[in-house]
Amino acid sequence: MTEPEVFFTGFPGFLGSALLERVLARGDGPVACLVQPQYLETARRRAQEITDGIDGVDKDAIRLYEGDITEPDLGLDDESLESVRELYHLAAVYDLAVDRDLAEAVNVRGTEHVLEFAEDCDVDRLHYVSTCYVSGRYDGVFTEDHLQEGQSFNNHYEETKYRAEVAVQKRMDAGLPATIYRPAIVVGDSRTGETDKYDGPYYLLRLLLAQPSRFSLAFSLPDSSDAELNVVPRDYVVDAIASLSDREETVGEVYQLCDPAPLPVPRFVETLATAAGHRTVTLPTTKQVARAVSSRLSSSLPLEPATLDYLDHPTRYACPKTRQALEGSGIAVPAFESYVDRLVGYVLENPDVGDEAMV
Repeated sequence: MTEPEVFFTGFPGFLGSALLERVLARGDGPVACLVQPQYLETARRRAQEITDGIDGVDKDAIRLYEGDITEPDLGLDDESLESVRELYHLAAVYDLAVDRDLAEAVNVRGTEHVLEFAEDCDVDRLHYVSTCYVSGRYDGVFTEDHLQEGQSFNNHYEETKYRAEVAVQKRMDAGLPATIYRPAIVVGDSRTGETDKYDGPYYLLRLLLAQPSRFSLAFSLPDSSDAELNVVPRDYVVDAIASLSDREETVGEVYQLCDPAPLPVPRFVETLATAAGHRTVTLPTTKQVARAVSSRLSSSLPLEPATLDYLDHPTRYACPKTRQALEGSGIAVPAFESYVDRLVGYVLENPDVGDEAMV
């Protein structure tokens, strides 16, 4: 039996599952996947769906290994994975309201454990999925060349992802062959609207949908008109990582997977409302008042107070390296207006999808 040379964390997560399918389809299997015990059954089902959908791929092309990035040696016990040459690290807590201890354990110490595993295996390549929001509340244009800028952070998610990327870049500086990918806010598939979690911008949409269509209220903060919501669909992120990760010249680089022409916050909310068939009235208020109201209503309405920080987020994102690297590939960010109807349609057809993060 061929030993796996590719290793994944973050399966069976939303991004991890789609990217794993692409890696297998291009012939890089078999792939070893680290899976937490509570997600083993889901992982088995998803693995079978993926292998059944790819011609010429064996059912054992996805090998599941029980473990956890928060544990030393990834909790693999005596499992031998010395054959691993390439590692994709996607596992993280994607939750704006995550508490400090959990974010620290998963995003920071978990990444450090993965880096140690990569070093022990002497891998030829590490692919690390970070986030544009390592920027924190950097006031200005944030590019692939920015990282340690003395910025403050909106929440523990941002801060711990920042610290994790700092750790990865330090290893890169010491010689680890790695590539970093920083997606902006990832929403559902632009072709189908599919997603597995209603968080981030979905709170805005679900708040609108919970109100009468003739009269729906939305918050507007003093600096909202100058802020942008940088949103990218899952298929763009997966296409970009699949393309960039398959090229030798991308080793040592950082790529921001963001929309180079995002919508300002008021226009974004208006676009969501139009797609949902709602007439929206914007209520100007302060963040303090909006946060107090959101906290009180969060038990009865689909609200997450942490989302408010992105309605006046001062950072603008640019991706010159990514645009240059993907030039001529046909891979580009679609305009939000071109697929928002599919996002809204999916939410309306699948009201039971939750907002819980995989932890």
